[in-house]
Amino acid sequence: MAAILARAGATATAGGVLLWPTGRRPRNSVVVAAVTGPAVPQEGELERPAWSGETPLSRLVGALIAFKPLYSLMKLASREVIIRTAEKSNIPWREMTKKVLESDVYEVFERIRDPNIVYPDYYLNPFHAYDEGNLSWLAAAEAEPATMSIAMRAIPGAPSIEEANRIVRGSWLNAIEEHHLKYSRNCQINDILDIGCSVGVSTRYLAEKFPSAKAVGLDLSPYFLAVAGQKEEKLSRQNPIRWVHANGEDTGLPSDSFDLISLAYVVTFSDWCCHECPARAITGLVKEAFRLLRPGGTIAVTDNSVRNPKFHNYPCASFYLTTTNLGPLLLQQPKSKVLQELSPVLFTLMKSTEPFLDEYYMLDLEETMRQVGFVNVNSILTDPRHRTVTATVPTD
Repeated sequence: MAAILARAGATATAGGVLLWPTGRRPRNSVVVAAVTGPAVPQEGELERPAWSGETPLSRLVGALIAFKPLYSLMKLASREVIIRTAEKSNIPWREMTKKVLESDVYEVFERIRDPNIVYPDYYLNPFHAYDEGNLSWLAAAEAEPATMSIAMRAIPGAPSIEEANRIVRGSWLNAIEEHHLKYSRNCQINDILDIGCSVGVSTRYLAEKFPSAKAVGLDLSPYFLAVAGQKEEKLSRQNPIRWVHANGEDTGLPSDSFDLISLAYVVTFSDWCCHECPARAITGLVKEAFRLLRPGGTIAVTDNSVRNPKFHNYPCASFYLTTTNLGPLLLQQPKSKVLQELSPVLFTLMKSTEPFLDEYYMLDLEETMRQVGFVNVNSILTDPRHRTVTATVPTD
């Protein structure tokens, strides 16, 4: 974000006002709502919320969720909150969903689906208020408005969905490019794999950022892939994206065949979002990425922000904390005072749709990458809600 503003020539005053040399905002620039004073994050007294891990409160919440009649009510309430929040941000959730469900997506499904796929046990769990998880048309049809909602929640001061996406996606792509240029030893990005591509939003951004590369979108949900493929067929691209129905832990793709592998925040509503996977699956994904990448290749994992003691060293930290109203959102992490003090209703609703949230908060993703063999592991806050962890396959 700070880099985007810097390239636009903007500076931020102590009062939170963005200034341009010409005295007016350039046509293609982005403005994030400013505040009159700094928003300094506060930590809670605990290492992580009392409702996570093996605590009495966590076990109580788990017992409530296990009670099927109550779970059904919580699921409906959670879903309604998500949709209402999106529509308040002018995201036409229901219209977009209806358009997908009434399209020819079902024909694409038959071409993309691999009937021999064996789904992992955890993937068959209900989550995000869908009984079938991601193995349903409703989940696939609602994935894109859901990702739009993610961007608007990450950048609440953005005047439009387009502006929010420009900030969120731009910062993410910049982090990937900068890491690769710094550590790849001149390794060109010719082949890209987007694991957990969902309905292809992140895959299309990657293909546009690196137009000379060949991009592959891989997902375990044939429903999501059908939506991605149906949309891609309507586009004209130098290198059309290829869609693969496979397990991200065991893709069946050749070793040393990619220069960049991404697991992007668009998968917050997909199968491979790290906070939706048990720890063993996350480790499996990282190992498979290491096998698939060429020497000097880059992995980029973007997901919910987890507390990092070096946060204040991040390039965008001072901007977020001192000049915008986004500082409180940085508290979306285990030691966050806001997160630790969520009302019982809110954290119970959240956990009812995220069965592996506890394991995500307990996992050290950076250390997992190092143990697999990655080097140059870096974590950077790419927007107030998400971090991007990048790493390199050694060239020696």
